[in-house]
Amino acid sequence: MIEIKDLNLSFGEKVVFNRYSVALPDEGVVVIMGDSGVGKTSLMRVMAGLLKPQSVTITGMEGRKISFAFQEARLLEHMTALKNVSLVSDVNRATEMLTALGMKEEMNQAASKLSGGQKQRVSLARALAFDNDIVFLDEPFAGLDPANKALAVELISSVRLAIIVSHDEKDCELLPNTTKIRL
Repeated sequence: MIEIKDLNLSFGEKVVFNRYSVALPDEGVVVIMGDSGVGKTSLMRVMAGLLKPQSVTITGMEGRKISFAFQEARLLEHMTALKNVSLVSDVNRATEMLTALGMKEEMNQAASKLSGGQKQRVSLARALAFDNDIVFLDEPFAGLDPANKALAVELISSVRLAIIVSHDEKDCELLPNTTKIRL
C-alpha cells in the first residue's frame, strides 16, 4: 500500500492541498479524477518526487522504480520514435512497445514528423518500456482515437501499478481493476 499523509501544497496564495491524506493499492490501475485545477497532476508529481510540497509523509514508494508520461509528449524531435523509446530500454523492448501501440510503420520517422496522437503513443511507449514498478501517466488517452485507446488500455492493464490522471470518466471505465480517487 502507498500512503500519502498530511500533504500540504500551495502555490503562492493558492492552497491546493491542506492536510490531504489518501491510501492507494500496490497493484492495478489508480485513476485520479477531478475538475481542472484541483491538483490531480500536482498530486501525481508529488508522489513521483517531481514536485516538493510544503510538507507530506509518503510511505510505500521506497526503492520503487518509476516512469512518467507527461501531458506533453516531451520527445526529442530530431530522433526517431524508436530512438526516443530506446533511451529507456533496449531496441527489442522499444520495438515491442511501439508495435503494440500501432506504431510499427512510423517507428523510424523523426518525432518532428509525427502527429499529436502518434507523439502521445511514443511517449506512452517510452514510459511503459522502462523497467518500472510504477508508471505515472498524465492524460494518457488525450488525442487518441478509439482504436488506439484500446491498444493503450491493453498495455496499461498489463503493468503492475499504473497511476493515471484523467478528466474523462469514460476513458477510465475502459481500464479493468481500477481504483478511482476523486479530488
